[in-house]
Amino acid sequence: MTNPVFVLTPKTAFVTGANGYIGSAVCRAFVRAGYRTFGLVRRPGSANNLIAEEVIPIIGSISKDATFLDDLYEYTKTIDVIVSCTEQIPFGEHFEGVASFIQKLSTTSNQNGVRPLVIASSGCKDYGTTGVHGTPGLAPHTEESPLQPMEILHDRTYRSLTLFEHDSLFDAVVLRPTPLFGYDSSYYGFAFELTAAAAKTPESTLRLHLDFNTILHSCHVDDCAEAYLALAEHPDRAAVAGQCFNISARRYETLAELAEALTAEYRLRGGVVPASAGDRSANGADLALGYSQWVDSTKIRRLTGWTDKRMLLSENLHVYRIAYEEAARRGHEGVLRVKERIGGSLANVGK
Repeated sequence: MTNPVFVLTPKTAFVTGANGYIGSAVCRAFVRAGYRTFGLVRRPGSANNLIAEEVIPIIGSISKDATFLDDLYEYTKTIDVIVSCTEQIPFGEHFEGVASFIQKLSTTSNQNGVRPLVIASSGCKDYGTTGVHGTPGLAPHTEESPLQPMEILHDRTYRSLTLFEHDSLFDAVVLRPTPLFGYDSSYYGFAFELTAAAAKTPESTLRLHLDFNTILHSCHVDDCAEAYLALAEHPDRAAVAGQCFNISARRYETLAELAEALTAEYRLRGGVVPASAGDRSANGADLALGYSQWVDSTKIRRLTGWTDKRMLLSENLHVYRIAYEEAARRGHEGVLRVKERIGGSLANVGK
């Protein structure tokens, strides 16, 4: 008696920015779920990292004249899920390239029998800020909240929504994650760098010109990636298509909570404390720690059953710190990008 032969057609995912912070986590999530996953990276030197994660690298840059789709078509002419995890400032020209290749790829996939789901990454800063913890009448941002992005994010906020206009080719979803942490830590790595620098000063104190009731609503990057997957796997495409979804952890933290955890972790004798009114020193902490926002993610939880599983930033700070330091020791691209962006902000610590 011979064993029956089952032919399994693997689902496929194509992820842009596959070596980026969200993109790499999304790739891992789709690989674990059994997708044949392709990752777009600009430099051949980044391909080895994808290969090690069992992601098939596609080399190319996003533009209206991009040719990387020819390389993708050597592997497959159908894509079930297209995930956009790239952004450039200014965003407008970059988005034109994103929209162009998505339309081309979707056309080819449709011609071969598969209508893609496009998952576009925007961000919760599309809504602007909320009040701080304790503000009377404080309420979270939901998907129904008005869009009030800062000027630098205006194009990303509104151009992402134009993907809904191409429903003849693909179904689209726009996701708005909160700030993320874990591994190379995104901008929260800056908090580690600031506190480590303060620990080396004679007074062992980090003073911040910030309201310690500031709401820091973040999410572990792996939990965020699982939210992307949960939408891709949802059995009712009609319930997902044309929708925006927030991604956030089960509760928010405050700067006071994080300050307490940082003080203990780095054994700061003077602690992480509010700066006095007359102290005019600056350290750029508002970049990572000064944006107060409470973000509700009930919509995706109710629809898909997704939930965050990782401990919050302040709850597991030691593990997240040493993971970041190891990433920095290895010269991780994400750490280097953030350090470049924060520039000389660390120079004023302790002054």
